[in-house]
Amino acid sequence: MRIRIRTAYACALAMLSLPGLALVPAQATEFVCKPSSIISAAAAPDFAPLSRHGEGALRLLAIGSSSTEGIGATSKERSYPARLAALLRQGLSGRAVEIVNAGIGGEIAPQTLQRLKKALAETRYDLVIWQVGTNDAVTGGDLQAFRALVADGIAAARKAQTGLAILDPQFYPGIKETPRYRAYVDAIAEIARANGVPVLSRFAAMSGWYQRDAEGFMAALANDRFHMSDAGYACLAQDIARSLLERSPGVALASTAR
Repeated sequence: MRIRIRTAYACALAMLSLPGLALVPAQATEFVCKPSSIISAAAAPDFAPLSRHGEGALRLLAIGSSSTEGIGATSKERSYPARLAALLRQGLSGRAVEIVNAGIGGEIAPQTLQRLKKALAETRYDLVIWQVGTNDAVTGGDLQAFRALVADGIAAARKAQTGLAILDPQFYPGIKETPRYRAYVDAIAEIARANGVPVLSRFAAMSGWYQRDAEGFMAALANDRFHMSDAGYACLAQDIARSLLERSPGVALASTAR
């Protein structure tokens, strides 16, 4: 199957045009990225720092493991944090946006948590996107210890008075021990909901992609069928941007038919 990455990326950028949205047709062998909001949480707070009328540059931290680093992408510029920065600048009328990519492939939650705490102590961020859980779910660590780590990270962000959104594990067709993997996804949702923290549910979004078009979905994955491809990262960035912008004061997104 030939993956037309450049076309998919252009499609993702075109679909987040403000104030209007438009779907760009693609060939059947391509991954077709349809715009969606992937944020979920009870009484999720507005992301006030992302206001269209805000002043000064926005500084975001994307921290996590390989899918934050961008493993599977053809370049750093095609990682989700880099693409998200471009989409936020577009959605916020050219406002300066910097996203620090602090992804390190292979990390599990305890390692990332320590780096998160260090980053929060050293620098003030308007928003942190914490990608967590995939490697923990794959390796099958202690679920209760994992739950405590997620709660600890939320507390650290709250202490630093920094906005936080959690990016949960990815979906991929080759998941082994699905109930165990799903238990980590559910644990993140439960802890975040209890603390009023929004979750960017990548698992739910990618599951939806797969259910809509199982064949086309494979173009959203890299050759290892685990990490995301350029097309997958582009769509993830689009969905995160939409989720953040539609909860920002002064930013109005037009709906579109699917």
